[in-house]
Amino acid sequence: MVNIIEFFENSVNTYKENSFLWEKSADKYESLTYAETHKKVEELAWGFLAMGLQKGDRVALLSEGRNYWLISELALLYTGTINVPLSTKLEADYDLTFRLNHSESKYIIVSRYQLPKIRTVRKNLETIEKVIVIDDIDELQDGEITLSSVINKGEELKKENPELLNNRKSEVTPSDVANIVYTSGTTADPKGIMLTHRNYTANVEQAFSYIDIPEHFITLVVLPWDHAFAHTASLYAFMYKGASVASVKAGATPNETLKNFTQNMLEIKPHVLMSVPALAKNFRKNIEKGIKSRGETTYKLFKSGLSLAYWYNGNGENKGKGLKALAKPLYSFYKSLIFDKVKDKFGGRLEYFIGGGALLDIELQRFFYALGMPMYQGYGLSEASPIISANTPEHHKMGTSGKTLHGIEVKICDEEGNALPVGENGEIVIKGENVMKGYWKNDEATKDTIKEGWLYTGDLGYLDKDTYLYVLGRFKSLLIGADGEKYSPEGIEETITDNSEFIDQLVLHNNQNPYTVGLIVPNKDRILGWLKENGKDTDSEEAMKDVLQLILNEINEFKTGQNKDMFPQRWLPSTSVILTEPFTEQNKLLNSTMKIVRNKVEAYFKDEIAFLYTPESKNFVNQRNINNLKTFLKG
Repeated sequence: MVNIIEFFENSVNTYKENSFLWEKSADKYESLTYAETHKKVEELAWGFLAMGLQKGDRVALLSEGRNYWLISELALLYTGTINVPLSTKLEADYDLTFRLNHSESKYIIVSRYQLPKIRTVRKNLETIEKVIVIDDIDELQDGEITLSSVINKGEELKKENPELLNNRKSEVTPSDVANIVYTSGTTADPKGIMLTHRNYTANVEQAFSYIDIPEHFITLVVLPWDHAFAHTASLYAFMYKGASVASVKAGATPNETLKNFTQNMLEIKPHVLMSVPALAKNFRKNIEKGIKSRGETTYKLFKSGLSLAYWYNGNGENKGKGLKALAKPLYSFYKSLIFDKVKDKFGGRLEYFIGGGALLDIELQRFFYALGMPMYQGYGLSEASPIISANTPEHHKMGTSGKTLHGIEVKICDEEGNALPVGENGEIVIKGENVMKGYWKNDEATKDTIKEGWLYTGDLGYLDKDTYLYVLGRFKSLLIGADGEKYSPEGIEETITDNSEFIDQLVLHNNQNPYTVGLIVPNKDRILGWLKENGKDTDSEEAMKDVLQLILNEINEFKTGQNKDMFPQRWLPSTSVILTEPFTEQNKLLNSTMKIVRNKVEAYFKDEIAFLYTPESKNFVNQRNINNLKTFLKG
């Protein structure tokens, strides 16, 4: 067993001259080798010691992905300090102050773009003694210091006590807490997940059960660096293999950073990208938009190529087998004519995506596989450091979350905690060295989640005979019929929105009610485009009725149309309401990982849910929906 310090230093010794971190600070990317990174980590660690950090202290980190994100974390770990990584999506409000106060963070390390948030809430921070600003800015306020000043303090301390850092490093054990990672807040208050040094190093070792990363590979990390999946699968996994990690050039806003991503891909030419469903959907939308812009003929050719590739690839395991082998020349034709040109937009070297974070629709998996850039879906959660299963180039089956990793025991349990046989649905329960130490200052939640070493994930799924894991949704967020029968809604919701032109977001509700109902957020851009094309406007009641009928037709595709056998009818919405606002991070109905917070949605729209169990709601084209649609389109 090793701690993260030894883990990093083993890579430094093995891959000393390899490029490790790539950052674009001005006009071009420049790299730091493993040896150069190690030198900067030790310099900053000395600075933290000079600042008086003691083993077990907590320090928060709020910054966009960049070299000094990881250098800061490693330097903190060298001193035995616990890093509290925070999402840059947090606003200057309760969610941010709660995490800082609850963790009792002594300092916070912050980038210049995130500094205004901390200044806004500074008076509400109970334990923060110093704000350490990564960038050298001109005007510091009381209690603020630059990172370069911290490093200078360290140089003085090193002269006075040259053995202090080695002594502190020797005190750090694999079982010590490395991070307190906060959940996204799907409950009243987020929980602080305590992940140890060994949780991380074990999970990286487990992650390579069925895959390898050559040391010449480079990844461009578009996901926030505090994201559990990006943290382990990008930063630490690539470090372990002597490979390279590049950051997206930070912008003043998240949108500006995302715009930089497209250009940065062409510059870095990544071999691997980490993705989550929201990002994957955005990639697909932009790809299809680009193809359409090249004309109807090209788009038809693209669609016919996709159809062939879907058939040729099968579920991944049986790609090109049997009679499909005869179609290889035709698939190669589409690949060279269209698909490879799409791949060039990602830098031209992209071998595959690794997907995580949430359920990934099988249609998205088929789409990227067809383009020759497979998206190998995995499964995990922060409490497991986070990776539990993964599809890989050698072992993949589309529609699954991959094979469970070596060193992790997985069982499927019923509500009483009894193990179920292969193929039966139940709660996914795991055991391994990657399982968290517990929740910070929350023994009750820890006892509810970890029982006799087993982590109860709260997710619903099943294993097949080949140990591929199928994740179906939340075990405890089920639709429950009046007769007590249960069903997970996520798969239905995602499939309907992915296959609908005019529905952007959907939440199904049934809590022991006579029938299931739907809360619908329309697709504003698509509807306004349709109205314009058809010479209608948002002030027309008749136009609103026409749009409502279009939405109803899309839902009915899953009841009486070509998709009617996809889901049990009783779990499809019998009545639905149009909402006047979308689910967003701002109204707290999406968490920071872009997942819908179901209990908050149900509380926020309780009046709409009550309406759906009245006679008036039976006709979808009702006055309430007409008025709500008008309000939504003008909002």
